[in-house]
Amino acid sequence: MRGQCMRRTMLSALAMALPLGAAVAADRTGGLFNRLSGNLGAKGYDVVAYQTLGKPTPGDAQFQQAHGGVTWRFANAEHLTLFRADPARYLPQHGGFCSWAVARGYLADIDPVHGWKVVDGKPYLNYSASIQRTWEKDIPGFIAKAEANWPKLNR
Repeated sequence: MRGQCMRRTMLSALAMALPLGAAVAADRTGGLFNRLSGNLGAKGYDVVAYQTLGKPTPGDAQFQQAHGGVTWRFANAEHLTLFRADPARYLPQHGGFCSWAVARGYLADIDPVHGWKVVDGKPYLNYSASIQRTWEKDIPGFIAKAEANWPKLNR
């Protein structure tokens, strides 16, 4: 039983690691933002906290806002108010998909705890801690490539 459970867990992890084609992502996410986690933007993490607290912070269902077809959760009322006043300032780049993957020409899910960074006031999310380390080796280069690819992936 334990082996079967481990195989299922490994297969689930592998499935999340596979790149999503733009058509599949649009079908599965329904639009501009990554909705692969139950329609929660940034998997329910507070996107304002990346900039105000400088750390990943789980959002709370009592402080949430729908925006762009996704539900965004916040740690407190203050963060919700900040988001409502200027959502563009806090929304993750590239629709909340992995910025490294977008730079490589495809869409992939994210890890909001180990794969994030605010660069020039903009939040970026990535698939995992190891992808984050790779992305950080050439942040300007990966951002430039992602910006060039994003319009093709987000149709």
